[in-house]
Amino acid sequence: MSKLITLLIIEFLEGLFDFLGNKMLTGIVPLALHAEQYMKGLGIGGFDNLFKVFLDFGISMIILKFLKKGFEMYILWTDGDADADPVLLLSNFFRAMAIALTFPILYDWLAEITTDLSQKILEVVGLNANMDFAGLLANMSTGGLFSVLSFLVFFIIFILLYIQFIKNGLEILILRIGVPLACIGLMDADKGVFKTYIQKFFQAIFTVIVQLLLAKLGLALMFSGHMIWGIAANYFAVKTPHFLQEFLIIPGGGGITNNLYSSARLMQMLKSAVK
Repeated sequence: MSKLITLLIIEFLEGLFDFLGNKMLTGIVPLALHAEQYMKGLGIGGFDNLFKVFLDFGISMIILKFLKKGFEMYILWTDGDADADPVLLLSNFFRAMAIALTFPILYDWLAEITTDLSQKILEVVGLNANMDFAGLLANMSTGGLFSVLSFLVFFIIFILLYIQFIKNGLEILILRIGVPLACIGLMDADKGVFKTYIQKFFQAIFTVIVQLLLAKLGLALMFSGHMIWGIAANYFAVKTPHFLQEFLIIPGGGGITNNLYSSARLMQMLKSAVK
């Protein structure tokens, strides 16, 4: 009976390796940073036009808010300090416009830095080598039921992690699309939603880097026979977003409080545009 279970698990893992192979880690960072390019391969395009639509809308809202704040502050005297230097309002306006217009270029630089950083980290730790999945399957059949079940648990968690990579890619894509709207907050003295938005953005970027490192570390540990350590590393990779949330999201409350605060601030983005 144990031999039958072993053969079934090995057959399942063989199909998984054929489907993912070494690409399941080598293309993770590009997948997360440029999810729209992968979706083009799936027959879903039009993201370039979507970026342009939100950029045009964001710029229009920045101009509208600039005119409204200037009129209410210096004409009606109903908002802010009428004695404040108009240069401050102008500087906030130009800063919001500059970030909204140049963000695509800045993001390309950030993507290159992130990709290079992840590769250098893997090289330094010695985790950039491809894994010999064929040799693993050949040795697994002689390792006993415990070894096979350990690898099954590991790769089930790994599938969940791979789904998280895709989710992070979609999250970063949505954040990139909404940056021009977040720039509206730069018209306010406290930067409005922009500060929270950028914190969320960098949390997603750092999550990809840490999860990639832990996933490769988990694979290396499993291949070297340290199965419990490998499963632990993989499980920690799944929990990385919650772990980083305590450091990269606004302090002063638990995880639920931070999530509610961030969600509320994001929902107020459009409302703040006309304040």
